[in-house]
Amino acid sequence: MKKTLLLSILTVALIGCSSTPTPSINQYSQFTGGQTLGDATSLYWYTERLTQPYSAAEYVNMNDYGWYKSNYRWSGGELREFVREGLQNDPPNQPVEYRIHVRFNKGGEAIYQQYRRNGKVLPIKRAQLENYQREATLLTERVKEQDSDGLELIQGHWDGKTLETCNGIALQNIKFEQTLPDFVVQRLAAVESYVAFLGSTRLTGARVEQLLMLSEGDADCIERPNLIANE
Repeated sequence: MKKTLLLSILTVALIGCSSTPTPSINQYSQFTGGQTLGDATSLYWYTERLTQPYSAAEYVNMNDYGWYKSNYRWSGGELREFVREGLQNDPPNQPVEYRIHVRFNKGGEAIYQQYRRNGKVLPIKRAQLENYQREATLLTERVKEQDSDGLELIQGHWDGKTLETCNGIALQNIKFEQTLPDFVVQRLAAVESYVAFLGSTRLTGARVEQLLMLSEGDADCIERPNLIANE
C-alpha cells in the first residue's frame, strides 16, 4: 500500500457512497462515518436493522505506526462477534502482523477468543476485551452523530477540477469548509489525487467538512472490510 498522507491536524471525520440511511425491504439502514485523532485516521461503516445495531466495520491508518481493519456483529442489540487484523510497526523491530477474533454470549462474556501475533497464539486480557466492546459502542455513536449533522464519508479521485467518486459520480463544484495548509492546497490544485473526506453531496457538487486522506491519484478506494463470514 502506498504511504498515505494523513492530515492529523484535522479533527472529526467519513465512503463515498452515502451515510444517509437507506432502508431496504428488510429494513436495513446503512451509515458511514469516521474521524482523525492524532496520527490515526478511521473510516467507519455501520448497518442497523430495525433501528438496532447489526454490523459495523472500520479501517484505521496510523501512518508510520501501521494499520488495522475490524468487523463487529450484533444480535438482539448485543455485540456477539469481533474480528480485527492489521500490521503494527514497532521500531526497531520488524512490522508485526496480528489477528484477533472474539465471540461473546448474550451477557457480554467472551466464549471464544484467539489472538495471533506473528503466528504465535497469545491470551487476551479482560481489560482489552472490554475495550473492544467500548470501541464498538463508540463507533455506532460517532456515525449516528455525524449522520444527524448530514455528513457522510466520500471517497474519490480529484484532478483539481472534478471529483469522480468511488461509485462513479462526477462532481465539479467542490466547496471546502475548512482552512487547509498551503502544501495541501497546492497538492489538490496540481496533482491528481485520491481523497477521502467527511462532507455532503448535492446534485453536481460536494461540501467538504474535513479532509481525511490524501494520496497518489492511482490509490484504490478503501472498501468496507469483510472479516466475518455471512456478516
